[in-house]
Amino acid sequence: MVTLKKKGKSCYELPRENGMMVKGVAFIDKRMAADTGTKEALQQLKNVTHLPGIRGFAAAMPDIHYGYGFPIGGVAATDIKNGVISPGGVGYDINCGVRAVRTNLLTKDVASSLDRLLTEIYSNVPAGVGSKGSFVLSEKDEKKVIEQGALWAVNNGYGEGPDLEHCENSGSFTKADFADVSTRARERGREQLGTLGAGNHFLEICYVQEVFDRDAGDAYGIYEDRVMVLLHTGSRGFGYQICDDYLKKMREKRLFDLPDPQLSSIYIGDKLGEQYISAMKAAANYAWANRQIITHLIRKSFEAVFKSSYGRLGMSVLYDVSHNIARFEKHLIEKEEVMLCVHRKGATRAFPKGSMEIPVAYRDFGQPVLIPGDMGTGSFILKGEPGSMSKSFGTTCHGAGRVLSRKKALKIAKGRNIKRELDRKGITVLSNSQRTLKEEMPEAYKDVSVIVDIVEENGLASKVAKLVPLGVIKG
Repeated sequence: MVTLKKKGKSCYELPRENGMMVKGVAFIDKRMAADTGTKEALQQLKNVTHLPGIRGFAAAMPDIHYGYGFPIGGVAATDIKNGVISPGGVGYDINCGVRAVRTNLLTKDVASSLDRLLTEIYSNVPAGVGSKGSFVLSEKDEKKVIEQGALWAVNNGYGEGPDLEHCENSGSFTKADFADVSTRARERGREQLGTLGAGNHFLEICYVQEVFDRDAGDAYGIYEDRVMVLLHTGSRGFGYQICDDYLKKMREKRLFDLPDPQLSSIYIGDKLGEQYISAMKAAANYAWANRQIITHLIRKSFEAVFKSSYGRLGMSVLYDVSHNIARFEKHLIEKEEVMLCVHRKGATRAFPKGSMEIPVAYRDFGQPVLIPGDMGTGSFILKGEPGSMSKSFGTTCHGAGRVLSRKKALKIAKGRNIKRELDRKGITVLSNSQRTLKEEMPEAYKDVSVIVDIVEENGLASKVAKLVPLGVIKG
C-alpha cells in the first residue's frame, strides 16, 4: 500500500516507511493520484526506494505507468561506491529515445506531397516486429558500431558532423566492450540496424503549431508552420537481449532481498555490474547509430520527393534525447556534490541553461526536451529548467504515458478503424499492423498537454513549442 502526502498542486510525497531507504516524490495531479493504474505504478516506485545505495529520493514523472520492476516514468540515483545498478531501471529497450529533425519547408510545401513522402519513407525505413535492415553488419562492423555509436554511422556516410553535436553524449558512450555482449545479442543486432521496430515506436511528419518561448525557439531553430520530423526508436532486439541476459545473471546471484524480484540488481563495482554497464553502453551506442541511419534514410526520402538536397531543404538535427538509460552524473545530496548512477526509465534528461552537457548553441537557454504525445494529438518541445536539478536529478517526463494497457486498448478499439478515424482528423497513417494501430490509438494515452503543464508547474522544464502531426508511420 502506498501512502501519499500532498506537497503542492501537482506534487505528492511517499514518506519513508517499512524499510524504504529514501522517500518517494510523484509529480502527478489529484486525478492521477486517485487512479488505480497510477497507484500500482507508485507501488513500484516505493519498491525502488529499497535499492541498496539509493540516494536522495526516487521520483515519478506525470507520465508514470506500470513497467518492469521500475515504473515507466521513474527516476532513481544510486551511489557509485556502495550502490547498485538495476537493468529494470534502464528498461529492455536500452537507449530508446527521440530525435527531432528540422526542415525549412512549410505545411503548404508538403500538403500535396505528403502521401508520396510517407510512402517513400515507409519503403526506405523497415518497420514492424522483427523488421530487418537493408544491409547486414559483419562482425567487424558490428563491433565498431557498439564501440562508436552514431560516429560510426557518420563516418560511413550516414550523416554529418553537426548531427553528433546535437545528440546527447555526441551519440556515443566510451568503454563499451564487445566481449560483454552475448552471441545471441550480436546475432539479433546484425540485421536490425536502420529499422524502426513496432509498439510505441514511430516516425512522424509534423508542423510547429505554436511557439511559446520565442527566444528559445529562435535558438532551437523552430518557427511556426515549419515542418519537422520526429523519430522514436531504440536498440531493437540487440538491447532487449542484453537486458534479458543480464537480468537472468543477476537473478541467479540473488544478492539482495528486494520487494520485487524484477528489481534484480548488482553492485556497480561488482564484476557483473561492470559487465552490464559495458553491455548497456554497447546497446546505447547501437541505438544512437540506429537513429542516425534512419535520419539518413529520411533525408534521402525527402530528397527523392522534393528533388533537392537535404541541405537545401534545411534538414538538420535539432536534438536527440535518451529516455531509457543509466548515466554517471554529479548531483547535490545534502549540499554535497556526489557522483551518482542516475537511472532514467521512460524519463528524459532536462538540464537547465549553463550546463556543460548542453550543446553550445543551446547553452544560454537550456536543453531541448522532446515530448511526443499520441499520434492523434501532438507533441511538445520543452527546455530544461533549474528546478529539475534539485527536484528530479535533472529529469522530466518522456511522453504522454499510457493510460490503457495494450489488452484494454484492443478491447475498446474492437470493430473500429483507427486509420480512418485519424484520416478524418487530417492525419495520414501508414502501418503494416491494424493491431498496432489499435494498441496505440490516441485514447490509450494520457493528455500530453496535462503532462507538460504538470512538468512546468513543478519547474522541471518549460514549454517552447507545440507540434501537430501531419503523417505518421507505425510498425
